[in-house]
Amino acid sequence: MAGSPRRTAGRRLQLPLLCLLLQGATAILFAVFVRYNHETDAALWHWRNHSNADNEFYFRYPSFQDVHTMIFVGFGFLMVFLQRYGFSSVGFTFLLAAFALQWSTLVQGFFHSFHGGHIHVGIERLGRLSCCSWPCWRWCYLASTSLCSLVSSGVLYRPQLEKSKHRQGSVYHSDLFAMIGTIFLWIFWPSFNSAPTTLGDGQHRTALNTYYSLTASTLSTFALSALVGRDGRLDMVHVQNAALAGGVVVGTSAEMMLTPFGALVAGFLAGTVSTLGYKFFTPILESKLKVQDTCGVHNLHGMPGVLGALLGVLVAGLATHEAYGDGLESVFPLLAKGQRSATSQAMHQLFGLFVTLIFASVGGSLGGLLLRLPFLDSPPDSQCYEDQIYWEVPGEHEDLAQGPLRAEEPETRA
Repeated sequence: MAGSPRRTAGRRLQLPLLCLLLQGATAILFAVFVRYNHETDAALWHWRNHSNADNEFYFRYPSFQDVHTMIFVGFGFLMVFLQRYGFSSVGFTFLLAAFALQWSTLVQGFFHSFHGGHIHVGIERLGRLSCCSWPCWRWCYLASTSLCSLVSSGVLYRPQLEKSKHRQGSVYHSDLFAMIGTIFLWIFWPSFNSAPTTLGDGQHRTALNTYYSLTASTLSTFALSALVGRDGRLDMVHVQNAALAGGVVVGTSAEMMLTPFGALVAGFLAGTVSTLGYKFFTPILESKLKVQDTCGVHNLHGMPGVLGALLGVLVAGLATHEAYGDGLESVFPLLAKGQRSATSQAMHQLFGLFVTLIFASVGGSLGGLLLRLPFLDSPPDSQCYEDQIYWEVPGEHEDLAQGPLRAEEPETRA
């Protein structure tokens, strides 16, 4: 059942009008401001007599592909654990990511590649945009995204959402598909962290530190999940999410001289904190604070993200010319020039964390208030987490108010 005729008519127009409005606005801004950079423009490239093999495309495109696989496949499939929201999880991730890439070209371009009255784009800029499709500072982006989401969820809280609680659970096949997303994210997270870094040792070090951290978070997740689980059994929720915390926690420090041992320690701590968060903190968020963290962003992105930002503060404070040599300039240029001490650099990073969290809180509040506007037509309390509201679902015409009969009993994610 799609709802009343009035609601159906409104929904028929909302998405087309919104897509056309946003696409029209970005198209106009692209026409006015966006141009090819010297690596992409035919005249500029050949005028400088470069060898085609030297083009940035051949160095950056592998990371570009990896990050897009993460965004469109990894994050999309990670969210299909909701038993009746799989189409929406994959489909709306596809839609939002496609628009975010256009919008980020403009937002990031005005800040980082705007000169001569234009934004200049190429494969390097696109690769960086893919890593920053959510507008926030790179080195604590996941923590800010988490806080923004939690604040928005608090603003959007509706006391009658308990009517849809049975749809928040997973079933066997939905968890299996979500695990596909986890595996893709795990494999490509080193590319996600290393894509924005400078070519050379920094990018090499970032990928290596991320891999070691991911392996350690996976082991700690399995260990803690069995330890706190019922009858010593593993919880698929923990494995799908907390195993990725190692990639989150080194987002700040992976380019630094963290050392392989440091990466292992950081990943193990992140997996532990994330698993315990899913087990003990998520129920408190929902029951006491009235915040519905359906996807567990606080446990996967929030706590490991803050831990990672603090790790970055520590490693920055320990930076020396002896440890980095001539490579100090590519990681901490102001330290290399003598314009800032290691302690000062650490304090700047700590201050950046606080500023980011403040911006995330304000942005989350404004986003939540925006989504409460009546014309956006939120689904009824009894029909949340349900694909049939927005999608043609083959073979299913049951009344959403009653819910379809299913052979499998859903397992609620705590």
